[in-house]
Formats: sequence, structure tokens, C-alpha cells
Amino acid sequence: MRIALKGFLLGTTLLAGGAAFAQDTTLTIESWRNDDLAIWQDKIIPAFEASHPGIKVTFSPSAPTEYNAALNSKLDAGSAGDLITCRPFDASLELFSKGKLTDLTGLKAMANFSDIAKAAWSTDDGKQTFCVPMASVIHGFIYNKAAFAEVGVEPPKTEAEFFAVLQKIKDNGTYIPMAMGTNDQWEAATMGYQNIGPNYWKGEEGRLALLKGTQKLTDDDWVQPFREIAKWKDYLGDGFEAQTYPDSQNLFTLGRAAIYPAGSWEISPFRAQIGNGFEMGAFPPPVPTEGDQCYISDHPDIALGLNAASKNADAAKQFLEWVGSPEFATLYGNALPGFFPLQKDAVTIEDPLAQEFLSWRKTCESTIRSTYQILSRGTPNLENETWNAAANVIRGTETPEAAAKRLQEGLDSWFKPAE
Repeated sequence: MRIALKGFLLGTTLLAGGAAFAQDTTLTIESWRNDDLAIWQDKIIPAFEASHPGIKVTFSPSAPTEYNAALNSKLDAGSAGDLITCRPFDASLELFSKGKLTDLTGLKAMANFSDIAKAAWSTDDGKQTFCVPMASVIHGFIYNKAAFAEVGVEPPKTEAEFFAVLQKIKDNGTYIPMAMGTNDQWEAATMGYQNIGPNYWKGEEGRLALLKGTQKLTDDDWVQPFREIAKWKDYLGDGFEAQTYPDSQNLFTLGRAAIYPAGSWEISPFRAQIGNGFEMGAFPPPVPTEGDQCYISDHPDIALGLNAASKNADAAKQFLEWVGSPEFATLYGNALPGFFPLQKDAVTIEDPLAQEFLSWRKTCESTIRSTYQILSRGTPNLENETWNAAANVIRGTETPEAAAKRLQEGLDSWFKPAE
């Protein structure tokens, strides 16, 4: 119990929004971002609790690959936390459609976001928004600057330069050219196919054409990225087939690999793990031919929703209003460099590597991951099937053409483009 301030009844606590609770309310956040546990505990939660006496917050993450299944089980069992970290588009829309997430359209903080920023967590007609947008992530490649200097290579700009750099690093023999494995499968798709793919299918032009049915995954623009990642096999090091995501991270942060196919979400944990070991740089996905327009996956990645079954809805909404505030955007964007806030007002990002990723927006056109909106609502799930296909292609157990054909056939079995 706390003693209320300024004349409120003994035994209650006045919250920022004016609601009084008889005792501290504890909110639990479900998330897949287990890498961020210390940052939430040490920076984000203390900032909220300092300005919202009476509400305590616990950040309770799961492993990324287990999150969706674990969350669904908890929601069905009635044991999920009050606040649900939302993946973009279909996965969260399905939870909302099933009544598992609360409609948050009426939150005052929603005025801080554009319709585009809210689109990943809104109904198809845009009339209801069910998660507060937190950040997008940008795809590219992180590299070891010391390794590049030692080998005598520069960040590549074209596809041909990229493979020349990989070959030179391999010939040098000091470093594994690139750290990525196929054991967890999602790496191969997310940091492989979806990383370089937009340069071939021309970002939103190709993605929207796929939704309209005017392009297919068997078209050359969609097969070519598979052909490119198939060539990665020779540069991933021995045993990459059994290599997990944490293995890949460790190979890079320990200085054993020169390049890491990445999302900007790696910046913060990599800084902590590398320390003063070496300086990181980043380059965008190399274009097929010099002079080509570049495209980047600038993907709305993370938001926060309210469990419809929460017994602490009022306190949870107070937390969500704060998550939608400029204060949170500045704190989050700099506590977790590489997660770029989605609010209308620009946030100053201090981390130089995060600034490098952000700078690509000036010259490259942004798009989102091709499988996330609408195309993974049916069975087989295109997102999960793309994980498997990308891993198979890199391992050499499935040809690019066969993988694309299988994906398109699976999509055709349930998806009918809008007329």
C-alpha cells in the first residue's frame, strides 16, 4: 500500500490519468525480444514507473521462434500477460479477429502516428487499430571494419562486387566470409531472401503486384533472389547447416566472421557483446547492376497491444498511452538503436551505426517483407514456407526454381487475388 498524495484517501495511489487504485497494479508484457530484457528492466520500465506511481511493469519475453505458439497457448489458457507485443500484419490481425486483442483506436496517443505507421496493426479497412506502433527495422549487412581493412576490401555496392568481396575474404583465410546458418530456417528467409529480394522485385511495386495476382513467385524477379542466396553456400563456413541463430551471432561478435546478414535490431546486442573488440559498419543490399535503384526492407516490426482478457485494462491503457508518446519514442529509439520509432515527429538517433541504416532511406525506396500482409493468412503459410524454401536453397537441397514453384502452388491453393 502507498499513502496517497495531496489529500487523496489513505491506501490509494493516484495514477497519471486520474484513476486511483487501492494498491500497486502489476502489468506483465509478453514479448519475443528476449535480447532486450536488460534494457526494459534498467531503462524503459524505470522511466515509466517514475512518472506513474502505482503501476509496476514486468517484461517477460520468450524465445523468438517460440513466441507465437507460446503466446497463443497462453491466450487460450487465460494465462497471458496484460500487454502483448505485436508482430506486424497478419499474425496480430488474426489475434484481434479472434477477440484476443482490444481495439485501441480511441487511445489519444494514436494521433501521434500516420495511417501508414498504423497499417501493420490495423484492420484491412483501416478503421480499427489494435496495437500501438513502436518501431520499424531495416535490413542490410553489418561488417567488421577491422576485418575489411585487413583483407583490403570495401563495402560492396553491386551484386558482382559483393561476391568479389566474399571470395577475397575466403581466399585470405582469416575470417569466415559471412555468418549465417540454416538450422533455424527463418534466418535464411529474413536475413537472406527478404533482405536482398526487394532489389529484384522492386520493393512495393512487386509486393503489391503479388497481392493483385499480376506477378507470381515463379516470375524471374522473385526467383532471382533465391539464385543469389544459393551462391552464399560457399561463403558461410563449415557446418552452417547445423548453425543456429545464436551461433551466427557469436561467430560475428567474436570476430570470427567478417560479414553478418542483418536486421538493424542486432545493433544493441552486438554492441554489448563486441565491446571494444572491433568497430562495426553497415552496407545496404547490393543492387544487381551499377546505377540500379536500390530498395530496402524497412519493415514495421513491433507494436504493443492489450490482452482483451486483462484484469488490469485501465492501468495497461495508461502504459500504452505512454508507449505512444514522444518521451517513449526518444527513450526506446536510443535505448535500442536499430529500432526506429514510427511516430510522426522525427526522433534524433544518436548511435552512428543506426544512423547509417537510417541514411539509406534518403537514396533507397522502402518496402516491407513480402509475405507479411495477407499472403500468410492461409495454409500453407507463405511466411513459414519461405523460411523452409530459403534454407533448402542455401543448403542446395532444393533448386531456386523448384522452391519458387512450390511456394506459388501453396499460395494458389488458398489465395485468390482481389479483383
